[in-house]
Amino acid sequence: MRVCLVTPFAWSQPHDVNDHVAGVAAALRGSGHQVTVVAPSTRATDLLAGRRALLRGEPADVIAVSAAIPVSRRSQLGVPVGVRANLRQALTQGAFDVVHGFEPGLPSLSYLALRDTDALAVATFVSAKRLGYPPARSQREKLLGRLDALIALSEPMREAAEQRFPGDYRVLSPGVDAVVFAPAEKRRRIVVELRPNEREVARGVLHAVRELSDWEIVLLRTRPLIGRPAIPRDLASRVHLRTARDTEARAALLDEAAIFVPGVVGVRRVTLEAEAAGCAIARPRGVERQPELAAAAAARLAEDDELRQREGAAARARAEQQTFAHVARELEEIYTTLGSRRRHRRQSEPLADRPWIVADLHMHTSWSHDCSIDAAELVDHAESEGLGAIAVTDHNVFGGALETLDEANGRELIVILGEEVKTDDQGEVIGLFLEREIPRGMTFGDTIAAIREQGGLVYVPHPFDRLHAIPDPRTLHRHLADIDVLEVYNARLLFEAYNDEALRFARKYNLTMGAGSDAHVLQGVGTGALRMRAFADPEEFLISLRTAEVLRRPKSLAYLQSLKWVAQVKERVR
Repeated sequence: MRVCLVTPFAWSQPHDVNDHVAGVAAALRGSGHQVTVVAPSTRATDLLAGRRALLRGEPADVIAVSAAIPVSRRSQLGVPVGVRANLRQALTQGAFDVVHGFEPGLPSLSYLALRDTDALAVATFVSAKRLGYPPARSQREKLLGRLDALIALSEPMREAAEQRFPGDYRVLSPGVDAVVFAPAEKRRRIVVELRPNEREVARGVLHAVRELSDWEIVLLRTRPLIGRPAIPRDLASRVHLRTARDTEARAALLDEAAIFVPGVVGVRRVTLEAEAAGCAIARPRGVERQPELAAAAAARLAEDDELRQREGAAARARAEQQTFAHVARELEEIYTTLGSRRRHRRQSEPLADRPWIVADLHMHTSWSHDCSIDAAELVDHAESEGLGAIAVTDHNVFGGALETLDEANGRELIVILGEEVKTDDQGEVIGLFLEREIPRGMTFGDTIAAIREQGGLVYVPHPFDRLHAIPDPRTLHRHLADIDVLEVYNARLLFEAYNDEALRFARKYNLTMGAGSDAHVLQGVGTGALRMRAFADPEEFLISLRTAEVLRRPKSLAYLQSLKWVAQVKERVR
């Protein structure tokens, strides 16, 4: 499997996200996968190697596509054009099966990679402080429509991410190197994670250590520029301030430490590293509301050797189940499952001897509340436009399709009986080749089941037109296997970008494509259609769609809409 991991943070600088990416990449490579990390960098050698890999089209473990780009939740997406071109080239040349972006809630390379890739896309969220982008809900929904899996590295992170990016999340461990972080001979050392604006925990531990004369305290900073806390003079010889941003520096401290006190809102990775090092973790329940409880827990562990050793052994056992190898296996399972979403293309063309016809798969009659087309007029007009097949799909009623079928009796025009059904809150679903009416207001899944019960086909109209009621990305992905036909061209959409998004979606998963005029006036019939082989039943219909060609015959939408309004006014006057 070819996997691309995209991180927004400079690969040449220590960062908790990069630690996770590096560990996972190494573990996936160990399982036989080809893994490429795409990232910015501040190191000249990385940039030179990345440029060489892009020019020669060579595979590489790491491709630095740009110098470091400042990213924060307050910044705007100002990625230079050249960097975007490098990123696009890296994604295209790699022909990746999966593109996995980290922290796409920041304006960064990860967001761009997940938004633009044609591969299966996976997003991982690490910190709740990195969820501010994109600001517009429509942009977030567009991104979610292109994501195939959502991952959070903790349960609180999942809850935070769901507020901005709703979906079905898988919670994974940050992962740890259980060889680098391993219990060494323990010293009487308490390591306290020092976090911005969290002085209460450090003060409490310093106060408690006065009674523990043979213990030393290390105040651990994992970020620079965090203020130095006031250290009492009588403890100055036993209290040390250390900044350890990289793995090796933290391992040197934690492997020999006996107790670790996490920050109230600490870095999950650092706590996991302490567990792997065999430290007893002083994090009692309720510490978020009463930080002083952490100091009491640390003092208790320091005074009770047996309890400390038991807690340290339990922490190590937990960490051994969260190594990068374990995380990689879970990711491998996710990637493999996603691969089954793509349908296999069949190369044979069993209907090659059939004549070509033009079919409009989405239109309405006067049975719809917002349409005044008479069934007899529709049949006459469809034949005059050269259509060989039409699907009548009135809103929540079936009588218009039956009446049109009667009017077409004895003619060559094929009439597909259909209905455009409004679900409870997930937009509309069209059933084709139906036998009877389907009630509105059911769930998306129940509506599909009702179509299937009649032997009908599931046709999803205008799936990304946000001016219509449409299914959200979660629903669309959940029912991907149930979709027989996805409408990639609807002639009535105001913004062509919505049709483009549907076409992109269908191509990504090799879905069967449909097109229709969505006509509400006679002049609109046939403005969106397919050139396809003649068919006799639903099975042949689907076979014919595999080789169909989308025909775009747009007319002025303002003109067609004005005709619709005039017809509605006349109907009211009557």
